[in-house]
Amino acid sequence: MNPDCGGEIQPWPDLGSQSVGNFRIFQLRSVRRRSPRNGVERDFYVMDCADWVNVIAITAENELVLVEQFRHGVAAVELEVPGGIMDPGETDPVAAGLRELREETGYVGEGGIEIGCVLPNSAIQSNRCRTVLVRQCRRVGELELDDSEDIAVRLFPVSDMAKLVTGGRIRHSLAVAALYHYELWLRSFRGGFQG
Repeated sequence: MNPDCGGEIQPWPDLGSQSVGNFRIFQLRSVRRRSPRNGVERDFYVMDCADWVNVIAITAENELVLVEQFRHGVAAVELEVPGGIMDPGETDPVAAGLRELREETGYVGEGGIEIGCVLPNSAIQSNRCRTVLVRQCRRVGELELDDSEDIAVRLFPVSDMAKLVTGGRIRHSLAVAALYHYELWLRSFRGGFQG
């Protein structure tokens, strides 16, 4: 075997961890691990976050329900899919997605199914981000925003999905991943179902 191609990668044994700080939406800890390849021990930092959920919401008119909001990390208004942090005690991503959809957009839909899951940044984060698809969405009420949220609801034809990404209108990586999960889900039905 060519040594440059590598062999089977082994997990690094956990030698202990300690809390570094609690920052409301994540906890930071230091983890000491040993390389199984060379025995070197190192400290790594891990952000423990609750799982997140993103929602692909499609109306009966085959429109994407999207949200616009100011994002502090990039200091810009961004167009994204609805979503957020799963609340403490929430274990069902579909129920969490339906809750987030209702709170952020005032929309509800028929049922909901999980269509994908990604690791937001496995190098430093321990959480998952799940994608939930909700169809036949309709507006039933006002937005129920936290005091730190400022959101506007935007509707776009599903046919504009690729253009919104390639044109740089949707730039949030997890929103792009959610839209790709939807594209893959559509392909599994050979393009026969669009909303």
